[in-house]
Amino acid sequence: MQSKTILTVLFLLCFISNGIAQKKKFSYLDLYDLQYASDPQISPNGEWIVYRRMKMDIMKDHAIGNLWIIKANGSQHQKLTSREHSESSPRWSPTGDKLTFVSDTDEGSEIYMFWVMSNKIAKISQLPFSPGSLTWSPKGDQLAFSMNQEKKPPVIAKMPKKPKGAKWADEARITDRVYHEADGKGYIKPGFNHIFVIPVNGGAPRQITSGDYHHRGKLSWTKDGKEIYFSANRKDDWEYDFRNSEIYKVGVNSGEINVLTNRKGPDSNPVVSPNGKFIAYTGYDDKVQTYQVRRLHLMNLDGSGKKVISEGLDRSISNIVWNSESDRLYFSYDDKGNSKVGYITLNGKVTKLADDLGGTTIGRPYSSGSFSVSKTGAIAMTKSRPEHPADLAILRPKSKSTVKITNLNKGLLDYRKLSNVEEVWYKSSVDQRDIQGWVVYPPDYDTTEKYPFMIENHGGPILNYGDRFSVEMQLYAAAGYIVFYPNARGSTGYGEEFGNLLFNNYPGDDYYDVMDGVDHCIDKGIAHEDQLFVTGGSAGGIMTAWIIGKNNRFEAAVVAKPVMNWISKTLVADNYFGYANSRYPGQPWENFEGYWKFSPLSLVGNIETPTMVMVGMNDLRTPPSEAKQLYHALKLRKKETVYVEIPGASHGIANRPSNLIAKIAHTLAWFDKYKDTENE
Repeated sequence: MQSKTILTVLFLLCFISNGIAQKKKFSYLDLYDLQYASDPQISPNGEWIVYRRMKMDIMKDHAIGNLWIIKANGSQHQKLTSREHSESSPRWSPTGDKLTFVSDTDEGSEIYMFWVMSNKIAKISQLPFSPGSLTWSPKGDQLAFSMNQEKKPPVIAKMPKKPKGAKWADEARITDRVYHEADGKGYIKPGFNHIFVIPVNGGAPRQITSGDYHHRGKLSWTKDGKEIYFSANRKDDWEYDFRNSEIYKVGVNSGEINVLTNRKGPDSNPVVSPNGKFIAYTGYDDKVQTYQVRRLHLMNLDGSGKKVISEGLDRSISNIVWNSESDRLYFSYDDKGNSKVGYITLNGKVTKLADDLGGTTIGRPYSSGSFSVSKTGAIAMTKSRPEHPADLAILRPKSKSTVKITNLNKGLLDYRKLSNVEEVWYKSSVDQRDIQGWVVYPPDYDTTEKYPFMIENHGGPILNYGDRFSVEMQLYAAAGYIVFYPNARGSTGYGEEFGNLLFNNYPGDDYYDVMDGVDHCIDKGIAHEDQLFVTGGSAGGIMTAWIIGKNNRFEAAVVAKPVMNWISKTLVADNYFGYANSRYPGQPWENFEGYWKFSPLSLVGNIETPTMVMVGMNDLRTPPSEAKQLYHALKLRKKETVYVEIPGASHGIANRPSNLIAKIAHTLAWFDKYKDTENE
């Protein structure tokens, strides 16, 4: 009997040991097996949630999304339709008996209807362009949406007719617009977005806005269904007054447009209260600076009685939703590297409801995610932690905590050894401000061992990293690096003053915030002076180039999609018109010395660090010409450098899974050349 017991114990120990051994480190191809939830829409009665389930297509090398439905208690989880086309933007009817969504077809994106009781679907539109901002009328008889309407380009040259069958070059692209190209999209064809309505049972869409202006963003119907509120800039100088927008209303039948706000600054995202008395919207008085907190405003239906109700919250407000009693609003906001859902009363009292909103930007740990609210007050949201991308979670009325109702990556992540992510705080040597960062440890981290230490600087710079899942951080750590990612000054989620510290000082004292974090980690014994590495993309690439121009403490650097010369960048990037005065005073030709002072290229003569320079070949935000300036300068100085171009990639190199893998793999290959292998 005793021998049987011993054998049983040995068997169990062996089984447990084998179970642990089966866990592998997170690897490149695991990216294609990851899934995450986005855009959760809870039914009016709070019983069902429809969401977009994202996954990676390894053959087509891009993310695809289909709609899934699940009960709020986590049961009856199933695909909404049998279609395999991309599906998005699910929206419940006011009574919850129907659901509309947008889906790809062979001819383009169209509006579809799903009938809950019969599980039938039908295409109800035949549109020339993709619809956006789908919004039900209060009676549930119409849908409003926005859509582009093309216009003819300005005619400059009349070409002769080519012979039949001749293969001439493509026609010239002609523009006279300020904003004429967009990163990730390329050339913007002439045209304007307008608001349309269509019967819910299908029929001809009817355009209700007019004029050569863009009408985009959130749409909100009045309670009687006679008018729609929206945000736009319909001023004569709208192209140059690009930061400004106002709240308008348009008559659904008359097409008459009236403006309700009039101030310098963006007013956007209008939402009519369920009782039909108020309009909530977000915005700020534009002081023309680097960062300004987006506040919650309230006004009467006719535009009178305007007031700010979130003055006491020094955080930007997003995704506003009225409760059914019209006495408070739900919203999301970032606070110290974590995205949250809260609500605010009409007299400005704020209550935090839920943490950990996010998980839909799986490459790097940026803020993201969304939520929706039922008439009963139940909240469906995307929830993320460093251990998993976005899953669905629900917060029931009067409950103090969310309940996660999906585990989309159980089949993968239960069998992977993920890296531990630790939050750290330290003091800036500049002004003793508290600075937040995170340290990612390699799987099976051993405190007695010495590991190479990598800084990963975030982009923006008016963005934030946080305690969210990140493929990049996990893969760097799985390769044996301790990864440190800080939120230096200029990051969002710490108030307007902190975010605006980069005004006319970028790069500036944020450099010291990053280096102070390195010294903090050295003092803790997790970083070592002879094994420091640094990287970052976009604004993170700027900071990386600035760091190696300021010191020679790093063994190697990877500068991804940087700005090296603010003078050239400002006049060639797709968003060139947005920099004057908010980043540096005046235009480049008016302030040559100021723009050059903050250009990393001004420090290139100091660089001794072996440097990889990386950029997407189709990047219009920080064009390849910026990266080449660094690479060419280092080559002329005969410094160790290589230049990596990612074919077909825009500024968002990681938009295609294989490009994300390429970015990480090249970074690791470069760092591995210079790390100390004696301690491995």
